[in-house]
Amino acid sequence: MEKITGQHVSEPGLVVLDIAAADEATALQAMQELGRLWATSGVVPVWRVPGEAGVRARLYADLRRTGAEEP
Repeated sequence: MEKITGQHVSEPGLVVLDIAAADEATALQAMQELGRLWATSGVVPVWRVPGEAGVRARLYADLRRTGAEEP
């Protein structure tokens, strides 16, 4: 996993969100919902950590900008 650097959180309103979910479908739904609220890095690939339950994903968001509305 990429290391969080000062660039990722260089200004107020920028956040890094680590998502843990029971399954890929839940993680994808969470990323989609967050993308409706704020400008995000979008739906990203999920991964599994050996020996740990569920899946993981990392999302970058700008809370100062609104997300994409569905048509």
